[in-house]
Amino acid sequence: MMLLSDIAKAVGGRLIGADVRIESVDTDSRRIVAKQLFVAIKGERFDGNTFAQEALKQGAAAVLISDETLNVQPAVLVSDARLALGKLAHYWRKQLSAPVVAITGSNGKTTTKEMLNAILISATGSDAAVHATQGNLNNDIGMPLTLLKANAQHRYNVLEMGMNHLGEIAYLTHIAQPNVAVINNAGTAHIGELGSRENIAKAKGEIFEGLTADGIAVINADDAFADYWRSLNASRKVVTFALNSAADVTAQYTELTGASQIRLTTPSGTVEFSLPIMGVHNIYNALAASAAAVALGVSNAHIAQGLANFTGVHGRLEYKQGCNGAVLIDDTYNANPDSMKAAINVLARLDTTRVFVMGDMGELGADAATMHRTVGEYARDHQVKYFYTLGDNSLHASKAFGQQAQHFDDVEALASHVKPMMKPGVTVLVKGSRFMKMERVVKLLEADTQHPQTKNEAMGRATCC
Repeated sequence: MMLLSDIAKAVGGRLIGADVRIESVDTDSRRIVAKQLFVAIKGERFDGNTFAQEALKQGAAAVLISDETLNVQPAVLVSDARLALGKLAHYWRKQLSAPVVAITGSNGKTTTKEMLNAILISATGSDAAVHATQGNLNNDIGMPLTLLKANAQHRYNVLEMGMNHLGEIAYLTHIAQPNVAVINNAGTAHIGELGSRENIAKAKGEIFEGLTADGIAVINADDAFADYWRSLNASRKVVTFALNSAADVTAQYTELTGASQIRLTTPSGTVEFSLPIMGVHNIYNALAASAAAVALGVSNAHIAQGLANFTGVHGRLEYKQGCNGAVLIDDTYNANPDSMKAAINVLARLDTTRVFVMGDMGELGADAATMHRTVGEYARDHQVKYFYTLGDNSLHASKAFGQQAQHFDDVEALASHVKPMMKPGVTVLVKGSRFMKMERVVKLLEADTQHPQTKNEAMGRATCC
């Protein structure tokens, strides 16, 4: 990969000890392998410097530290290890010849990233040719680490970028220097931190700051802030996608049992395929991934094949076998007001007894109570029959829903109430923000089986209306 002296130069640090060769980088001393550089990140609740010696004992080739009192080597001493990690990732990015795609948005960025990954695997014919963010490692530690794992064998690099404050995506995109930058949408996620949707749109728009001069911007033409994002790319090529506006990439669709039939139109023509997941929001995700693929020069045939092969994201509208023959939908990956409504829309499409289990949504600030109430009202108005909530703010949603709603103080009590209702013809959808760990509810409501039910088997009990 590189010499320790190259790393010291790249990050503006001081080399201490031998100039060893580094093959990989990590920030977790528990994952250390041979020939690895351990970067001692210092956070609010931990100090990686205290693990530097242990990392060397476990086989690290060297450590990057910010505590000059430590007597360890080989090492690179810097003033801020977190910033040094970003500088190192930026240095490594300049060594890569394969295109980099950066994806952000209030909703759907992880799903879009995985969809694009599936398309590019189809285009290259090899899983190993595509390097993409694992899970949602999209912050100022996870994204640089992802970029540092890219190598010369990768033909494409797909990076997810997240944020909860202004300036964060600007920092990430300057590190990554993407050739293609994608914005799915600007919703209400993190509105408590940013104060308004306008600020959210501005924060998302920062992704274009690092876009290469000849790079391509991919924009949702249906989004209220599309014109603003276009204005940021007046000198660049822009590829747009939409369902309801004129755009470069559009689609007609029909929602089927557990899938959506898509007729996709790009500048190269039209292609039809079945997308094996439901929801209009997922059609938008597919359009975003398709538009990014168009920007990369991928054919319609490979776009269709990749999306048809897409297997979904764990905890995102994941169909499971519930107790007593009921359908259980695990949508516990995360939540915000927009994604809550999208999940309710999916549930409303099913010809079934609809049960919605809601956990709190985070980072909504002073609007938290109002936005939770809005979700309760939305569920009530969209054919949800039973509405159960967990968490302090979700009590507002339960009250707004009215009759057939009930609030619970703990997971076990909620699950004990829902279980007797579960039977064939009943669908239970569980969703909440990551900090609520609503997968605990899912585990208690799953059928006692070693063979998880496939989505199509589950959906066989519930057809679209």
